Amino acid sequence: MSAGEARSLNALENSASTSRVLNLRKIYLESAEDPTYEKHPFFQNPILNRSLILKHRLRGNERDDFMTPRTVATKLVIPIDITDLRVGAHYVFVGQKNFEKMLSGSIDKYDLNLSKDLETLSLLDTIPTLDPFILREQLSRNGVKPADCYFQIAGSDVARMLTFAEAEIGELVKMSVGAEGTGEQVAILTKKLLSNNGASETEGLRLTLQMDRSQYREGIFCWKAFLYYKWQLKDLLPKVKVVMSEIDLVVPRGHVSSEQKREISDMRKNISRGFGRAIKSVSATLSIYDTAYHALTKHSDPLVFKNFLLSAPELFSALGERLGAVEHLLSFWRYRVPMGNRPQITGDDLIDMFSDFENSLESVTEPQGADKSVWG
Repeated sequence: MSAGEARSLNALENSASTSRVLNLRKIYLESAEDPTYEKHPFFQNPILNRSLILKHRLRGNERDDFMTPRTVATKLVIPIDITDLRVGAHYVFVGQKNFEKMLSGSIDKYDLNLSKDLETLSLLDTIPTLDPFILREQLSRNGVKPADCYFQIAGSDVARMLTFAEAEIGELVKMSVGAEGTGEQVAILTKKLLSNNGASETEGLRLTLQMDRSQYREGIFCWKAFLYYKWQLKDLLPKVKVVMSEIDLVVPRGHVSSEQKREISDMRKNISRGFGRAIKSVSATLSIYDTAYHALTKHSDPLVFKNFLLSAPELFSALGERLGAVEHLLSFWRYRVPMGNRPQITGDDLIDMFSDFENSLESVTEPQGADKSVWG
């Protein structure tokens, strides 16, 4: 592995978004002593259980590794030395040609029965995002129930969303202690809620919400999900505006026929509408959370918020998939068109990329009146 690849691997671990990467290596280093970690592993195979899994938008040559056409794959990265990523890693795409043989070679374990882990990998490949909230729901529905330590917001995202979360939690602190609640109190409660042990460290809030401990543990998990989704939407909106402006103005390199120009123009409009539909749909779902939280903080009605939290998992799929689709498209555009650089994309390549974007956004249900004005 080159020095550049080593740097990329370290950067992936330190800064990758929650929805893109499931870092089992880091979870192992942080939670190996937790009894539930050993009792309820993500994978039965210990080498797989220390890997990195990511959703990866395939490059042109990588698409040839699959029997059927696809644009996004689940990439399994297996470190050579679990303590030092600089040593390098093996990687394989779930479902690629000769996948099982390549996987067995990568983990150097021919004598173990991998059937259950292969089922879990196949399931991961069907989920469009590694968002921990969607991930836990989908795995649970299929009888896979790893320990809670596997379903946390990435540290890089927690650091970035902390200020936003404190503003949200501030209303709750004011309700609890009055207007004299301090910024320090808000910060302490926010960090507790976002931590791995949020349920056990906020007993007073459990009593306020009139939940038993099992309900509260699930409720806190759901609350973190909506804080994460609200922050993610706020974080993505300015980026959508910038990228859509670039998509509107991009001029392909080289000769472009009249037919291609018309096709590109139509695709720009479809992508704009697709982004708008996704954002509007997410905003509408998050407004349900806002209404329930308002009942708690403004009207001191814990029952409405309690009932919302207990039913919240039903909303995860639509939220996570749409936000994940938007995030993936923005990151891929930025990969192909770095900020401040003049695009070097041919007409054929631009049509391929736009077609990919259209297909990724196609499954979003269109609310009435969705349009580009959503982001300004």
